Amino acid sequence: MLPTKTGRTTAELPAFRRAQQRAYACAESVAARLRPGTTEREAARMQLEWLREHGGVNRSRPPLAWFGNRTVLAAPAGLGRTAGLSRTAGLAGCAPPRRLLPTDRKLAAGMPFVLDMAPVLAGPTTVVGYSGCLGPDPVHERLMTDLRVHREVVLRRVRERSTLRELHEEVERLSAVQGYGTPPRIRPLGALLHPVAASPYERESGPANRLPPRWSGRYGCRASDRPPRPGLWVAEPHLWFRGTGAKFAELLVVTDSRDPEQSAFWLDDDLPHVRRWQEEAQAV
Repeated sequence: MLPTKTGRTTAELPAFRRAQQRAYACAESVAARLRPGTTEREAARMQLEWLREHGGVNRSRPPLAWFGNRTVLAAPAGLGRTAGLSRTAGLAGCAPPRRLLPTDRKLAAGMPFVLDMAPVLAGPTTVVGYSGCLGPDPVHERLMTDLRVHREVVLRRVRERSTLRELHEEVERLSAVQGYGTPPRIRPLGALLHPVAASPYERESGPANRLPPRWSGRYGCRASDRPPRPGLWVAEPHLWFRGTGAKFAELLVVTDSRDPEQSAFWLDDDLPHVRRWQEEAQAV
């Protein structure tokens, strides 16, 4: 069983898995159709049209697309932790800050891109972050490869019952060791790890699951000093180097089991970034 404040159980996990698979299918389909000259607005519209055609809605927030150096999306100087920012991604009423909305920026050969969505698909909601590049780019390739360790660290620290603050600080240290420096205090549309609601109208309750807008480990509330509670969480590691950024977003299941392997596990390992790392490992 998977006890949560909202009463979800492991019997509901297959529906969330299907939702996540479908959302990533949307991202892969749109990514394959991107061409030089496609704008961020057009890429966001392509995501929305695909979701509508495949039985999905996007009431939590509109799909997003970022090209070029906008894949970095570091917080501008002077932006406060709560200034003009939305609450946790995936909940009702989320409105992205204006600077994150898609623009008329055009995609060009060799340019990185990120497709980001939080659709509601046949009931469950999910959050997807898909990174790609329009043609080969060694910096983007390195970023995607290095994200694998971040996925491993997130799972290990959650299984160790580390607090959200401790998890965030370890990711900071890992990023520095990899040569990327310190991640921003404010991440696009949410924290490194944040709870996800079963629908855009279902809000998590309880102070331990209530994170302030754009929570960061160093400047978080009391919830940051507690381990993630049982339930579904979204992990969104994000790396960048100069003007190139890469990320992924996927669902992590946290339970109250005393068995480490059952206390936390990824909802699905059949995702584009995971398959990429498996292919890289086989090629070595």
